[in-house]
Amino acid sequence: MINLKEKKGFLCDMDGVIYHGERLLPGVTDFVDWLVSNKKQFLFLTNASSRSPRELQMRLGRMGLDVDVSHFYTSAQATAKFLSSQSPGCSAYVVGDPGLYNALYEAGITTNDVNPDYVVIGETVNYNYDTIKKAMRHVMNGARLIGTNTDLTGPSETGLEPACRALVSPIEMTTGKKAYFVGKPNPLMMRTGLQLLGVHSAEACMVGDRMDTDVIAGIESGMDSVLVLTGVTSRQSMEQYPYRPKLILDGVGDIARLGA
Repeated sequence: MINLKEKKGFLCDMDGVIYHGERLLPGVTDFVDWLVSNKKQFLFLTNASSRSPRELQMRLGRMGLDVDVSHFYTSAQATAKFLSSQSPGCSAYVVGDPGLYNALYEAGITTNDVNPDYVVIGETVNYNYDTIKKAMRHVMNGARLIGTNTDLTGPSETGLEPACRALVSPIEMTTGKKAYFVGKPNPLMMRTGLQLLGVHSAEACMVGDRMDTDVIAGIESGMDSVLVLTGVTSRQSMEQYPYRPKLILDGVGDIARLGA
């Protein structure tokens, strides 16, 4: 059993943990109030690359939750940080939404449709045969293939929909080149999250609804993992994985209750 009261930092997934669609999940307000009142360091760490931290802040605000923009970190930001550290001033052919473009721009990475250093793929509804062809040709000409995260599917109001890994797959298959994925469970993103919080991994928890990204990310980064059952994972589907979270809860509201 984790002593939640003693933990100094909390890294939390968003979709399926904090909200679903355009509604806050039960207990979220109690959870955030508990974090603030107990002076916990916390970061909403999301594999979604489509929205900027400011957009995520405004989205939660519309749902009635007021959280400072400094508490958000996305796979788009992690991808931009990785590329700028690998190749400062590089260029990329980008398939994604504004959140990804903005993060790359802020890191000094320019878009390039002619001879890019990288092909960067994130979630987007603007994905078609032409973008696949362009990405494929750039990779075959030497551009390195990067995915913002390893999620194969993601939740929506109408059910599951294809996510980043599904969009990268046709490019991998047609070029024979494997992508490098930056988001959870990559320890790069987790270490950055811990650095932003200023806490050691032993003092932190990873809270999420997915076994294949959130829970394994916590385990591989030396954190205790908390699985909440408000998203894509059930007690039954959890059994297909050879590892286990330290704690299974119905929702994040239970953290506030157990940590009281």
